[in-house]
Amino acid sequence: MAQEIGRISRPAADQYQGRRKLMLVPLVYGPPGDEPDGVAALVKYWDQMQTQVTSLEAALGGLRHLYHESVPAGGQEGLDYLERMDQRSHQFVKAKCESGATLEATEDAGLLAEIMDLQRCLMLPLISGKVAQRLHDWFTESNRSRYEHISKQIDSTLGENEAGLLLVSERHQIQFPADIEVFYVSPPALDEFRRWLQSWIAQQQMPPEEAPEEAPEETPEEAPEETPEEAPEEPAAEDAPEEPAAEE
Repeated sequence: MAQEIGRISRPAADQYQGRRKLMLVPLVYGPPGDEPDGVAALVKYWDQMQTQVTSLEAALGGLRHLYHESVPAGGQEGLDYLERMDQRSHQFVKAKCESGATLEATEDAGLLAEIMDLQRCLMLPLISGKVAQRLHDWFTESNRSRYEHISKQIDSTLGENEAGLLLVSERHQIQFPADIEVFYVSPPALDEFRRWLQSWIAQQQMPPEEAPEEAPEETPEEAPEETPEEAPEEPAAEDAPEEPAAEE
């Protein structure tokens, strides 16, 4: 069972001597648009997360391997891929690599592309329920294979008495090998960002109340004022096309 770092005391290094260790870091992306409160909560989370990871590294004897969801290549190729995908993750992973850790290939490129295409298909309004169900089943199976692949990648690269770090979304379904001790990094700012995101989503789903009430009030007031002024202009506009018609 994963232990939550930030809610427990720092582990002693000799407690896990000889075992494989994995820090599990929730991958939190930026809020939609320019939301000052959301951006502030996100920055706070990344600051606290990195502080906890640094402390945990010292306790576990250093960091040797890095894994990041959606990255199908390791080394410099993986860093280049990550730079195009997410700048915040790239800066964090690059700093760890410069300190001696190795970025490993985490995803299977074919499976990842398949899942992304299926996600797009499932977002379309489908007419056939049978087709929708088959797409959903296909997506579920591909997703299961994807998480199995990530687990195998970690198992095959994380050696005895080594520590690794995985950045992955909180809704992942990865089953880790039983001999790997998992440490879930959960700084207080993570809950703060979750609360902000839930509040933001609720506001977006709330139907507008003031705008519809104001719109009908303005239109009746403007309409009577404009009609008397435009009334004399309309016959002139109608007379103009009739003159060329009569000449023809």
